Amino acid sequence: MARGDKSSYTSKQKRKAEHIEEGYEKRGTGAKEAKRRAWATVNKESGGGKKSGSGRGKKTSHASSRKGGKKGGKASHKSKSSSHKKSSSSKKKSSSKKK
Repeated sequence: MARGDKSSYTSKQKRKAEHIEEGYEKRGTGAKEAKRRAWATVNKESGGGKKSGSGRGKKTSHASSRKGGKKGGKASHKSKSSSHKKSSSSKKKSSSKKK
């Protein structure tokens, strides 16, 4: 099997890598680097190719997915809309006046 051959991966692993790759590209990572990171993540979580004849099975770990989800959530939380900022500042002002 040549390096980079994806034939030993299940269809679920391939879909997962594609989804992760899209997420990296959305965050501004280059296509080639996004693909590399996506497959590295799949390999870390599932232990590599899982089709029959690929050795003993290993338990999956979703630690890297959790980390990515937290990072993405923080990034979206930082970019508040101007109306959100305005409303939260006016709420703070009105609550301080009541005291």
